[in-house]
Amino acid sequence: MTRARRERRERTDNWELIQQWCRTPEQRLYESIRPVTLFGIPPAERAQETGLAENTLRRAADTFNSLGMASLFRPTKQQREDHHRSLPVPMRQLIVDLKAEYPDFSLREIADICSVRFDRRPSHNTVKQVLVDGPTPSRTTRQYPHYADIPDPAERRLAVLRLHAQGWSVTSIAAYLGVARKTIYQILKRWVEEGVRGLEDKSHANTNRQSTVDIRTRNTIRKLQVNSLLGEYRMHGALLQLGIRLSPRTCGRIMAENRQLYGLAKPHAEQKEPQPHPFTARFRHEIWSLDIRYIEKHQIPEVQGPFYVISVMDNFSRAILASDIYQAQDLASVLIVLYAAIEQHGCPQRLVTDNGSVFRAKQAMAIYEALDIQKKWIHKKQSWENLIESHFSIMRRMSNYHFEQVTNWGGAKQVHRRFVEDYNQQPHWGHRRRDDHHHTPAEVLGWVRGKMRTSEQLHRIFYATRFLRSLDRCGYARFRRWKLYAEEGLARRQAVLWLYGDTLTLEYENTPLSQYTVDYQPDKKHFRRVKEPRHFETPYRSLQQSLWEREIIEWHSAQRLPDYAPRRLHKHHTHYVQPPLLSDE
Repeated sequence: MTRARRERRERTDNWELIQQWCRTPEQRLYESIRPVTLFGIPPAERAQETGLAENTLRRAADTFNSLGMASLFRPTKQQREDHHRSLPVPMRQLIVDLKAEYPDFSLREIADICSVRFDRRPSHNTVKQVLVDGPTPSRTTRQYPHYADIPDPAERRLAVLRLHAQGWSVTSIAAYLGVARKTIYQILKRWVEEGVRGLEDKSHANTNRQSTVDIRTRNTIRKLQVNSLLGEYRMHGALLQLGIRLSPRTCGRIMAENRQLYGLAKPHAEQKEPQPHPFTARFRHEIWSLDIRYIEKHQIPEVQGPFYVISVMDNFSRAILASDIYQAQDLASVLIVLYAAIEQHGCPQRLVTDNGSVFRAKQAMAIYEALDIQKKWIHKKQSWENLIESHFSIMRRMSNYHFEQVTNWGGAKQVHRRFVEDYNQQPHWGHRRRDDHHHTPAEVLGWVRGKMRTSEQLHRIFYATRFLRSLDRCGYARFRRWKLYAEEGLARRQAVLWLYGDTLTLEYENTPLSQYTVDYQPDKKHFRRVKEPRHFETPYRSLQQSLWEREIIEWHSAQRLPDYAPRRLHKHHTHYVQPPLLSDE
């Protein structure tokens, strides 16, 4: 019998042709990883050539290096059956019995129970195959009845302990016995702490004195609980601020009763294990944290999109040193808040922010250096390293509900001011174990100040971006041969201009009034054009209504002033000679 001749083809690296010529999946897999294993081509490059997944090629090449050609062939059904049939008969019987007794068992949990019973853990695929063609179940009844059906309390708890000793998880035990997972954890905890004595029931009689919680206190909690994001500790702090002393646990119990009676929502707190913080302060004003938070849900019609909360916090006392809400998150707004914090509390040793562009601006870096502040940055995608992020979580629970209710910018400013005051005056979780009885951020901060700077020094440091101007009777400020409208209600007051790049912001008492976009002349100093501004909603608006609407008349917020006229020299000059005081005679 003559051997069949193979068709002779030219050698090629074209994957499309090679894929057509391969007769079996094993051959096709080998050809896809051959350049990787033989010539060391990176899997990423080979993935682009073949269109296969990079991880698939890398995993196949690694398996080929360790197992050789055997890695190209998948095990047959007979091999898989022989593998799971190699398990001991008692283990195979246990697998089907467990699934018959509690059908909600997962494959991996059954494997864990086998590991506890036989000191050998089969794979979840093996468990799946045993359940398909394994022996018939030998159990027809439950090991234990439901938890409520066991009359003896000690026997109930003993059933939980025995199932846990067999390798059952807490979730499976709770579902199998028809009880809450919290009860299972309590039983296991009592067994660890008390041993056999923890099996018996304990008295639930109330040994406390007459409750000090009256109807007025309960009603106060109900009113505060309209903000469903407040937890028991924040409720405890809010009551302390009102002069009512209740433990956090008592507040939580009353809040649970109110939720049951009035159908109020329950806050969902994420439990996370604490990690060592890289910017932990040892004393006051050693480290400050600065960041911006977005407020997206609101009902303010004049604010399109979110508005922003910019805050500066002392890492040691957790006190908010300066904070305000803004309709823009530019450098001018950040410097307004930073200037207010430094003017009142002095300078810190270090300032921690994320890698945002407003914090890395050249003018901001120059100000940090002039103030002798060491700038620190958190790692990328590690926002928890900025301690103010935990403060933003508290802000979300305390003020988000109220931000969603306000309908004007003045109301939002009032909500934020109330939040800052409440936050600094209420007990903080981080200070609950202090021995000096200072539990609020304001008490911990106290009178301590950082390195203070005079107003003249701050003005010189911020001079490149901060300018003082007095408004005229119409609310305009003069700056670089332009008249810029700020607010008519602040006539004859002194306002501050912040210039950063092509953005010019006018503010009064840390409140932005209007913002302009400017174009520079070739000298990069004087303005060639000032575009129409963005006027912010402020509480300083004049109570006197204008006679005409600004949309009807031709009214401009920015007006260019005429250049200075050149000095004129007089044609005739009269020279006077002063006579001597004393004559020669």
